[in-house]
Amino acid sequence: MTNQNTEQFISGFAVEPDAARQARERAEQGDIPALAPAAASTLTVLARAVGAKAVVEVGTGTGVSGLALLAGMDPEGVLTSVDIEHEHQALARTAFTKFGVPGRRFRLIAGAALEVLPKLTDEAYDIVFIDGDKLEYGECVEEALRLLRPGGVLVLNDALWQGKVADDTNEEDETIVIREALYALQEREDLATTLLPVGDGLLVAVR
Repeated sequence: MTNQNTEQFISGFAVEPDAARQARERAEQGDIPALAPAAASTLTVLARAVGAKAVVEVGTGTGVSGLALLAGMDPEGVLTSVDIEHEHQALARTAFTKFGVPGRRFRLIAGAALEVLPKLTDEAYDIVFIDGDKLEYGECVEEALRLLRPGGVLVLNDALWQGKVADDTNEEDETIVIREALYALQEREDLATTLLPVGDGLLVAVR
């Protein structure tokens, strides 16, 4: 199969619940970035694999990634989602409610990631998913590593950034920040890392 056929097959292989599909449609209507179906299903698998009970998400969007995480988390697990856009979180709340997620299972915090993350508890989270401002990826990664328990998982979205990260000649600010964050994680001896070519790239690191 061609690469395009393979990508289409992978994307189609991920089955989304109705609430997630509706959240994605709202994202498209509002020109709000949303996690690709294959990347979303990867989050669900990772959450299920570690039996996640406490998860932090940077970048709520319309709730696509949050729904994916909640689908794989422990039934009593709590998702803490941070986004600077109040309107996005209102849309996510609607998506969570339609999916039947009790209010006690998610905490939506409206605010800047680098102001909120430092207030969260050290080593208290099973997964930290970063999908916010690309220029803040370096600082968010450092905060994420502080928040993760031993054996916890860090997931960095848009790790390939439209193919720009792999292009050594591309020196756009966002590209440089993402590339530096990837290399910094790769060099840490206390992490096992891998780069997955799903969606726009997922960097997965286990502490």
